[in-house]
Amino acid sequence: MATSKEFIEFVCEQIAGVGEVRYRKMFGEYMVYVNDKPVLLVCDDTVFVKMLDEINVIMADSEVGTPYNGAKPHFILDIDNAEFAQQVVQILEPITPLPKKKKPKK
Repeated sequence: MATSKEFIEFVCEQIAGVGEVRYRKMFGEYMVYVNDKPVLLVCDDTVFVKMLDEINVIMADSEVGTPYNGAKPHFILDIDNAEFAQQVVQILEPITPLPKKKKPKK
């Protein structure tokens, strides 16, 4: 089951105000960017967050799952709780690097 456009837009609405939020379709699912940094992965209408030391305490009671076969475990973010989701994103955005620019093909 792929993520619906309505759900990805809901995710972006829930974290609005934490920076410039946009999403991009990737491999049939979505990556959510905040200030051009890839912060959330959305697969099958579920929001996944990388398991990083900086959010281990705040996400301790969260479910864990894998966004796709072969992926490392991720925390599952309760996106219905906008205040909590914004808090998590505010921790992640400063520590998430900007993606590296791809070199043009010759």
